[in-house]
Amino acid sequence: MQKIGFAEALDSIDAYVFLRDALDFTTKQQKKVKGVTVRHVTGPELLDGVRRYALKEFGPMVMTVFENWGVRSCEDIGNIVFNLIGAGVFGKTEEDSIEHFKNVYDFEEAFVKPFAPEKPPITKLPADLPARKPATSGKRVVTGDH
Repeated sequence: MQKIGFAEALDSIDAYVFLRDALDFTTKQQKKVKGVTVRHVTGPELLDGVRRYALKEFGPMVMTVFENWGVRSCEDIGNIVFNLIGAGVFGKTEEDSIEHFKNVYDFEEAFVKPFAPEKPPITKLPADLPARKPATSGKRVVTGDH
C-alpha cells in the first residue's frame, strides 16, 4: 500500500465528504422526479449526480478541485464509492460493480466544456458577391518620389 502525506490524506477526506453530499443530492433529485424515496442509486446515476452537484458547488473550478483530490475519472469516483462500501458507510446490491463506473463520461466534456466560451459561428460570404475594394478618401497620396 502506498503511503500518503498528511495534507494528501486531508484532501482525500474532502473527496469522501463531497461524495456523501453528492449521493444525498442525487437521491433528493431522484425523489423530485420519481416522487418516491430512493433506496438505491446505481453507479451511472450517482455519477450523473456527482457531475451535476460538482458543477453546482464548484462551477468552473471543479477540475481544479478534483485534481487536488486526485480524482481524474469516473473510475476514481467508483474507487471512493467502493472504499465507502468496504467501510460500511455505503451499501450495495449484488448487481453493483466497479465496472459501472468505468468510462461513463469524459471529465473534460463534463466539467470544462460547460464553461468554455462559445465560438462564434463562421460566416462565409456568398461566392457571387464581388470582393470589397479598399476605401479611398479622395486625397492624393504623396510619396518620396516627386
